[in-house]
Amino acid sequence: MTFNANSKPTLLILAAGMGSRYGGLKQVDSVGPSGEAIIDYSIFDAMRAGFGKVVFVIRKDIEAAFKEKISSRWEGKIAVEHVFQQPESAVPARLLPEVKREKPWGTAHAVLVAAEYIREPFAVINADDYYGIEAYRKMADFLNAQCTPGLFSMMGYVLGRTLSDHGTVSRGVCKMDADNYLTTVTERHKIRRENSGILFTDENGADVSLPESSLVSMNFWGFHPSIFKVIEEDFIKYVDKNLDNPKSEFYIPTVINRMIDEEGLKLLVIPNDDQWYGVTYREDKPIVENAILKMIETGLYPTSIWT
Repeated sequence: MTFNANSKPTLLILAAGMGSRYGGLKQVDSVGPSGEAIIDYSIFDAMRAGFGKVVFVIRKDIEAAFKEKISSRWEGKIAVEHVFQQPESAVPARLLPEVKREKPWGTAHAVLVAAEYIREPFAVINADDYYGIEAYRKMADFLNAQCTPGLFSMMGYVLGRTLSDHGTVSRGVCKMDADNYLTTVTERHKIRRENSGILFTDENGADVSLPESSLVSMNFWGFHPSIFKVIEEDFIKYVDKNLDNPKSEFYIPTVINRMIDEEGLKLLVIPNDDQWYGVTYREDKPIVENAILKMIETGLYPTSIWT
């Protein structure tokens, strides 16, 4: 792979999720007054921050709906590419006959399938998360000036500002050294706020407390394109070990933690105090709609980002 050190950074959007808790294609559901989805505000903010291309990771079964609602509105405004994440994507040919699963392999797998389309430093985000314009500016600055094969980054959000009022969520809880370099990121599940504070349920079914101010990953990463080779090698090993586990997930933090432990990777956690918004559950949608309207009233966004 030949890397392009002079290109604007690329935005890689993971949009192949099933939306089972939401009850539909939340990737394309409108939250703005002119039909904008959260993903549209992400692209709008990324363009303002200096990103030059967007790559969508989607499933084949949502291709038509996704292109009609999202992609077609951005063509001509920014370079656009699409790539499919399917259970068989990037699986070595020798293992394909043994793959027995209906869903793709997780977030690190989603990054891997985009390798063909990215030659420059890039950011990774979720399609259904609103991150805020400052996050894109900070990330673009990092990708343009600091990103190397040995130095990646991640936007860190305050846990208490990333919860849903309508159900539990999963978050990557970060531990850092004194210079804000990541030491570990641990995926915690069934996180929710209760009267006693913020809790998650561990692998033994026990409830464990988390500090309100914990920095967490919202899957907003800054990578050098050299990571594709690393993910590919790790993925082959992962598939070999998990062929009989159709629910296994090959997460980005799985790769990052190993690179930190075994390869000396440095990953800078960039704090972001902005309020996160997302649509994990359908009941979250009115909250996001109201937040967008308030940001329009303050001048952060135009009434229609298409004009």
